[in-house]
Amino acid sequence: MTKWLVKTEESVYSIDRFQSDKKTVWEGVRNYQARNYLRAMQKGDEVLVYHSNSDPTAIVGLAQVRLTAFADPSQFDPKSEFFDPKASKEAPRWFCPEFGFVKKFKRPLSLEHLKGQSDLKGMVLLQRGSRLSVQPVTDKEFTLILKLAE
Repeated sequence: MTKWLVKTEESVYSIDRFQSDKKTVWEGVRNYQARNYLRAMQKGDEVLVYHSNSDPTAIVGLAQVRLTAFADPSQFDPKSEFFDPKASKEAPRWFCPEFGFVKKFKRPLSLEHLKGQSDLKGMVLLQRGSRLSVQPVTDKEFTLILKLAE
């Protein structure tokens, strides 16, 4: 199974809200590379949840893919901020998987703390200019992050 990291703004969809909801459709992603990663996700894949634009920015929890990606319904809704007039039901452009909540970490793993871990120096999240909202994570990185979160 592949491991992933997804970014969300705490003010838009927090780990606390995710914990309350128990599951969520990861809709509204409008970047082609991030979309491709969402489409590559398989049922059972593990997903780190990262709060961006928060204080501190941090990995805050763990999710799991419950349903593989399907056409993102927000692309078809003219009232949605994620509406895409070029998308059609016959040829959707955007996709979203469903995630299930697994756990909230007892302590957030801040970006600064992660940068201090030499074993994570190659992690996509820590690369200069990495702004992608969906990223792959290696098994080694994932295991270390779970240990740091304990």
